Amino acid sequence: MQGIGNDFVLMDTIRDGAISGDVALTAQKLCDRRTGIGADGLILVEKPTSGLTMRMFNPDGSESEMCGNGLRTFARLCVDRGYASGSFPVQTGAGILTATVFDDHTVSVDMGMAILSTKAIGMSVPEADRFVNQDIGGGLKGTAISMGNPHLVIFATDLTKIDLSKDGPILEHHPFFPARTNVHFVQIVSDSEIIMKTWERGAGITLACGTGACASAVASYLNGKTTRKMKVNLPGGSLEVEYLENGRVQMRGPAEYSFEGTLSALLEQSE
Repeated sequence: MQGIGNDFVLMDTIRDGAISGDVALTAQKLCDRRTGIGADGLILVEKPTSGLTMRMFNPDGSESEMCGNGLRTFARLCVDRGYASGSFPVQTGAGILTATVFDDHTVSVDMGMAILSTKAIGMSVPEADRFVNQDIGGGLKGTAISMGNPHLVIFATDLTKIDLSKDGPILEHHPFFPARTNVHFVQIVSDSEIIMKTWERGAGITLACGTGACASAVASYLNGKTTRKMKVNLPGGSLEVEYLENGRVQMRGPAEYSFEGTLSALLEQSE
């Protein structure tokens, strides 16, 4: 499935049972675009005791706390297979989030609170209530936001001049972020619209990042560049994001199927 070009392999353990073997290795094999299926991540659809649970693994095998575009695909699959309807809670590594699936196949997600404190984000800098428009070296200033996972947002006047393949991996491993970070370069279009490019932690350049879109929207507002509600344009499509006055973030966008199939030999090699 994919959400504005951010694509995922979803494995339904409720219907098909838990996968055997090393999940991290399975994610690496399935997400490989040459020898596997190819994806920006592996999502496990689970219901361990009560409620629906989403687990997300990056192409390098690391487990991510959350993925906004992935959560939308998860939510649509759960509704289509009768596991949920309307608005329902989903347990993620970033806590319980509420998803709502609409008839037009778009999904809105209450992404929870935007986390601003450096300590809560997990940064190795002096403790502060927020890290907004701060010097990060190399002549750059950045804003740090966590949406359950860390994000570094940098504003640019012209995204065409950004070499993401060069700057992305360096900033992902920035010393301010011991657990690494997602990196986003943002260009302001108007006070209600932005454009962004993304380097995702553990995945590299992707067409979209839902939590990154939320973090970029929050950063744009905190830097006085936009209003609270805006259109976020990514290479794979657009999302509607609103940074509410209570500090929570709402996101809405599409969730689509690419194909469905059955795996055999590839998974056996992961055991």
